[in-house]
Amino acid sequence: MSDAAYTPPAVWTWEPGNGGPFAAINRPTAGAQVEKELPVGKHPFQLYSLGTPNGQKATIMFEELLEAGHSDAEYDAWLINIGQGDQFTSGFVAINPNSKIPALLDRSGPEPIRVFESGAILLHLAEKFGAFLPSEGKARAECLSWLMWQMGSAPFIGGGFGHFYHYAPVKIEYAINRYAMETKRLFSVADQRLGEARYFAGDEYTIADIAAYGWLGALWRGLAYGEAKTFLALHEYENVGRWVEELGKRPGVRRGRVVNRAMGGEEGTFLPERHSAEDFNTLKPGSI
Repeated sequence: MSDAAYTPPAVWTWEPGNGGPFAAINRPTAGAQVEKELPVGKHPFQLYSLGTPNGQKATIMFEELLEAGHSDAEYDAWLINIGQGDQFTSGFVAINPNSKIPALLDRSGPEPIRVFESGAILLHLAEKFGAFLPSEGKARAECLSWLMWQMGSAPFIGGGFGHFYHYAPVKIEYAINRYAMETKRLFSVADQRLGEARYFAGDEYTIADIAAYGWLGALWRGLAYGEAKTFLALHEYENVGRWVEELGKRPGVRRGRVVNRAMGGEEGTFLPERHSAEDFNTLKPGSI
């Protein structure tokens, strides 16, 4: 190892500006930094998010519900620009005290319900509409197990590998090796499972697949963290590739993955906000 040794102090102190491209918005305290209310649209569900792998879980779920005929799953998707600190406004913190996207306000009943954390949103919607979640027994347990596997695994891929390989201001060999190994291990877990079953929970497409698609799909398709696909030799995971390609053909997935995106493609190929199904008609041909 060639990394310079670092001796931690007895008590850590925060140094503003230390933290790479996210230094301007990261800090060791919670709570609102700016007083600002969130906009509210006309639909029963108000989603405040950004088209990251975590954010795509919610938008894909909504589009899959609508595709399946659940017309009462109409939603407004508002853009939360985390680079500008929108997640620290008082309105957003009131829905998600953790200041992370996505955050949902369910206004379909007599009293608004806040739901935060992407897995909780998937589970809330699946139970509410009776869709993409087995109702009982072994199948339900399998689905929830793989859903929680993804929720627990994402930090190692994003905050671990993605950060140290792509975003960190200095390249630390130990950190990159540690999280590259773990990311490949997780791909191996997924590849073995998808070698024995069509979907994560078995023969049926569920919220476990929706949860995993944003992360595994973006990496396998080469859309995340620079040259990560080549660096991690992701072509080795053929079963994951089969699954990514299959899910990528679903209309709900194709629509959901372009919602709440503000960059990362040609203008006119994504929707920063979505308030109606007709909004997709404004995109350039071939965008979805």
